[in-house]
Amino acid sequence: MDTAIDKLSNVQINQLSTSTSPNLHKNLSIFTPDQVELAKMLLEMEQGHLFENWPDPGVDDDEKICFIDQVALLNSSYPGGLISYVKTARELLADSKEGKNPFDGFVPSVPSGEILTFGDDKFMKYEETGVKQVQNAAFVLVAGGLGERLGYDGIKVALPMETTTGACFLQHYIESILCLSEASCKQTQGESRRDVPFVIMTSDDTHARTIQLLESNSYFGMKPTQVELLKQEKVACLADNDARLAVDPKNKYRIQTKPHGHGDVHSLLYSSGLLKEWKDAGLRWVLFFQDTNGLLFKAIPAALGVSASKEYHVNSLSVPRKAKEAIGGITRLTHADGREMVINVEYNQLDPLLRATGHPDGDANCETGFSPYPGNINQLILELGPYIDELSKTGGAIKEFVNPKYKDSTKTAFKSSTRLECMMQDYPKTLPPSARVGFTVTDPWLAYAPVKNNPEDAAKVPKGNPYHSATSGETAIYRANSMILRKAGVNIDDPVSEVFNGQGVEVWARVVWKPKWAVTFADVKRKVSGNNFISQKSTLVIKGSNVIIQDLSLDGSLVINSVDDAEVQVGGSVKNNGWTIESINKDDTTLPEEVRIRGFKINKTEQLEKSYSEPGKYTLNP
Repeated sequence: MDTAIDKLSNVQINQLSTSTSPNLHKNLSIFTPDQVELAKMLLEMEQGHLFENWPDPGVDDDEKICFIDQVALLNSSYPGGLISYVKTARELLADSKEGKNPFDGFVPSVPSGEILTFGDDKFMKYEETGVKQVQNAAFVLVAGGLGERLGYDGIKVALPMETTTGACFLQHYIESILCLSEASCKQTQGESRRDVPFVIMTSDDTHARTIQLLESNSYFGMKPTQVELLKQEKVACLADNDARLAVDPKNKYRIQTKPHGHGDVHSLLYSSGLLKEWKDAGLRWVLFFQDTNGLLFKAIPAALGVSASKEYHVNSLSVPRKAKEAIGGITRLTHADGREMVINVEYNQLDPLLRATGHPDGDANCETGFSPYPGNINQLILELGPYIDELSKTGGAIKEFVNPKYKDSTKTAFKSSTRLECMMQDYPKTLPPSARVGFTVTDPWLAYAPVKNNPEDAAKVPKGNPYHSATSGETAIYRANSMILRKAGVNIDDPVSEVFNGQGVEVWARVVWKPKWAVTFADVKRKVSGNNFISQKSTLVIKGSNVIIQDLSLDGSLVINSVDDAEVQVGGSVKNNGWTIESINKDDTTLPEEVRIRGFKINKTEQLEKSYSEPGKYTLNP
């Protein structure tokens, strides 16, 4: 006890006099020397208000110690500690109050990148190159969010991706990685085989439930040693323009905290030591992706091929975007002082930036019918070596921003506390002009159908803009798979228009296959031949790696299950009552949440289902 007080009194912090923080001064005896140092740090940062309502020693001492423990966590989990956090916050809050433009002095232009057309020779060549590179890649899933915004009570990666198989997003991601890795091994025969690393960034909200989902499903076939979970910590909230830390309204012994943003993935990877391990193991690429985009892996092989062919340090997967669409644009920014960067510029900043720099029409469509600035979908491919070099300078810290909601035009008070935030895609902001930063644009139907809006919000989306809901996310999977089969020569009926949960969508034939059947377009083309037809009311589910579709006419539902060593040739005519889609009431609480947020359910009326559990060659020809 005496040691702690003696230590404190030897430090010049106004001697922690009673006038500085009398309530803290009275409680010094309950802290260790290290805890006293943390208290000192708070006072030096002008955060004495945190102790204003503390009672005398002997009252709530455990809570007071928990408070210091929280300060220690907040300090250790932020690059540079709380001193750096508050310093940055004060600078950014001052800029916000003055209305300072973060892009002042920059002139936008269209960066260089690769625009792909699905299924053509160039696309397939990039796919082939990308598959070879998968053995040199690590995959990182950013999954810190719950499904509350969707109207789903679970973690988002546990949400069924589509209804025909019920596979959740995490299962699909893991199976896709495993199958890409297997394909990569086959293409790189003679080279040493390695297990592709898979990292999941979680949060307090999702960590335990992600572990439970993995363990209860035997990691969906992946070795537990391949999977690493990195938990993101929250950051302190800010109560005012002076960056005074906000006291939790529910507990005076806690600092209020909120998520810092998915940009934390970079500092977590850096501090974990994983990046060095991967480099030592000979890896070259790190692929980042989001939690609920069921189409992403249809574009990853080709995009990785672009990165390898063009030697991009940073490759942003992108889709065409309509001018002023609510999605950020990949933009080259050149400053008057010579600085240059290629980054995502949010849609509400891109239009005024263009107008202010000699583009009177602002963000306008070009002759293609789309904006020349491709749409950012938050999927990044980074080259590992340059990535490590950059993070060794920054510690993984990403340029932050603050977005306070002011009570009035004086900008002197907040409606509620704010905090610093960072975004994964802002990593290129600190790169030197010599960094090779580009993008890969794929067809919009192929790669991007995120599930993030609840039915009410989705139904309010302006006409022509994507819903980004569970309804649109599922129907987009059927559309993409149907269009891929069309490209492979299958005759598939046109879709019909339906409205579910107030959202007008195209309903294609329900075509679904497991990643083991095809992870590239070349796989599809190898396994489809002859004269095939699928009607709009049909469902085709393929759960086998060696299923060959040849001269099949499907008007109903067909489900094929087969082990890897069973080769099944499917043809002939299949006709039955099939599986029907029935519109449901999203407010019907007798139905599961995952059904209600879609606005429809699938009634499995009749199907032809065949399972092949033994190795061998089989023919299904009804």
